[in-house]
Amino acid sequence: MLNRRHIRVKVMQSIYAMHQNDSDNLEKEEKFLFYSIENIRDLYLTMVSALVELRNSEEDYLAKSSKKHLATSEERNPNKKFINNKVLQLLEENNSLSVAMADRKINNWKQNDDYILLLLEAIKQSEVYNDYMKNEENDFEKDRDFIASLFTEVIAPNEKLYEYLEDYKLTWVDDIPLVNTMIVKQLKQIKPDGNSFSVPKLYKDVDDKDFVKNLFRKTVLNERELAREFIDKTPNWDTERIAEIDAIILKMAICEFLKFPSIPVKVTINEYLEIAKEYSTPKSSIFINGILDNLIKDYQTNNKLIKTGRGLM
Repeated sequence: MLNRRHIRVKVMQSIYAMHQNDSDNLEKEEKFLFYSIENIRDLYLTMVSALVELRNSEEDYLAKSSKKHLATSEERNPNKKFINNKVLQLLEENNSLSVAMADRKINNWKQNDDYILLLLEAIKQSEVYNDYMKNEENDFEKDRDFIASLFTEVIAPNEKLYEYLEDYKLTWVDDIPLVNTMIVKQLKQIKPDGNSFSVPKLYKDVDDKDFVKNLFRKTVLNERELAREFIDKTPNWDTERIAEIDAIILKMAICEFLKFPSIPVKVTINEYLEIAKEYSTPKSSIFINGILDNLIKDYQTNNKLIKTGRGLM
């Protein structure tokens, strides 16, 4: 589920939080870093379970409406295409999802069913829903395409849902795009047997989990040393004039140059320039790129840059 860029963002945010809180408790901050990453899985489960809960809520509504004393003809014989959607049914019956939700105690929508009702209202007003309900064709591919479109166009962008997620857990704000992208990818690839859908691993492999710890510790424990590397290259700038996020990004990038021999230089530069564009000032990426470019030339001249493997320069 996690990619290296998102790991770098999480580490950057943790270091920034340490500075803001004037904290020097490395173990405590590292523990919170891993806690915030672990919560990404909870966000994923919360979003996927919303699909299941939407179906169940609508099924319950249709059943109650049909039993009303003065039920209309439409209420007695409702269009059940949404609740009979094969993808929604597969998600409800998926063992991997059920086990993960039980393990992580995910029950957000049982306690906040008003958000499900708000989502249902938004769904029923959407063009993608109405087009689907009018189409009398029934096959798995159309069910799958509908759910993927519904999630992309209606559920994921819903402002009320976003506000709820932000209020529920602040660390989720930057995780939402990552999680939603993963869910859409899975929805588009799901197959009729349901075996193609499973809760993804949080880390691609053990190396990625080690990368979190090593990047965080090596940057924090060597901050002064890393800062000296670029302060000397910015004679017209004093430390206070460099935006704090920019300084952290520079330290992390330099840390990768010098202390992570298996990571290609180009990968490090590209990753941190993209992070700077998203999280810092408009001109930060240009500023950071200039410093890193000069540092690389200096390291190469002085044989200070040691990278192992092919094509890592």
